[in-house]
Amino acid sequence: MRVTGWLAFCVGALAFAGLVALPAKAAADTMDPALNRLVHPLARGCLAKGPDGTGAFYNPRSGFSRCVPDDGAFAKLVAQYGFAVAPTAMRSARSTGYGGFEFSLEADYTKIDSNASYWREGTQGPQDPTTKRFSVENRTPDSMLQLYSLKIRKGFPFGLELGGQVGYLAHTSIITGGADIRLSLLEGFRAHIPGIFPDIAVGGAVRTITGTEQLQLTVAGFDAQVSKQIPIAGTVQLTPYVGYSWIRIFGDSGLVDFTPNTDALSACGYAGPNTPGMPGAKAPYDGQPICKSGTAADFNNTVVFNPVRLTRHRLDFGLQLRVQVVKFGVHVITDLVNPEDANKGPDYAVSKDLVNDPSGANGTENKFAGLPKQWTLAFELGAVF
Repeated sequence: MRVTGWLAFCVGALAFAGLVALPAKAAADTMDPALNRLVHPLARGCLAKGPDGTGAFYNPRSGFSRCVPDDGAFAKLVAQYGFAVAPTAMRSARSTGYGGFEFSLEADYTKIDSNASYWREGTQGPQDPTTKRFSVENRTPDSMLQLYSLKIRKGFPFGLELGGQVGYLAHTSIITGGADIRLSLLEGFRAHIPGIFPDIAVGGAVRTITGTEQLQLTVAGFDAQVSKQIPIAGTVQLTPYVGYSWIRIFGDSGLVDFTPNTDALSACGYAGPNTPGMPGAKAPYDGQPICKSGTAADFNNTVVFNPVRLTRHRLDFGLQLRVQVVKFGVHVITDLVNPEDANKGPDYAVSKDLVNDPSGANGTENKFAGLPKQWTLAFELGAVF
């Protein structure tokens, strides 16, 4: 009955916290990616506003000048989203033990560079309650990304432990999910000489997201933890821990239309592809659109951003308090080095002038130049059996 009561308490706490985490309807999706706004500053002549001064239309005066994606801004956005959804390694080095289970709710609050232009331009912003249109710019991005997760861990023999996670990124449509594996190399010694040694564990994890068509994001991580359990009065256990985690972030965009308010087919007067047998087709048969009127230029404004791959080195430390089967934890994560310092070389360079100098002959800069270190503050409430 005691275990059942604690389980009911924890399930109720999880449900309540989940309801609190859900944003109000009027504020929903304000932090969703809006990658169609990340046009390179030197290429914005491709865009025009509608008669009411809003919208992103193709600008006929630009001729065939295409909207060039701002790959530097996209890379920084991916770097900060990735830090927020990455595995937290919020645990001590001691496993739940053979046959052990743990259910918990985790709340993560990750600091972002909310004043940066890529957050203002690259996220949806508030929705007008009357017209249901989103802002052309998110003038007040959240200062933190909030991730609320439900986690489960299961212990196996020889210190092996497997886990799973599902979460929700507040004020977005993004759902996260992933799996963890961990091996406790040294744990459980309490007496004699081995009792002075801490518990040591290593692990790996992966997280991915769904809920947005514009962004595909996956984060893989490896970590090492050291902890020491301190028993208090027999039924209470206090466990401080510290560790290092290495994460690799993989970010890709979907097809992004920089001029969503212009129908490329209508602007072209589309008659079909330039292939043999098609009326109006001419050699060379390249499959390009045949336009009866207008221009095919707007077809070039649907793009894919360059893929983003980056590494982060992080310091993890925290404290867990366990009373019988109930566990409460506080966890802090911070970058050990700046993202720019952790990702150097030609693979992380972008041209300073992507429009007039796509080759980078006039110089390049690191994609993550100026990107600050991030930190996460996390809380956990759970039950261990």
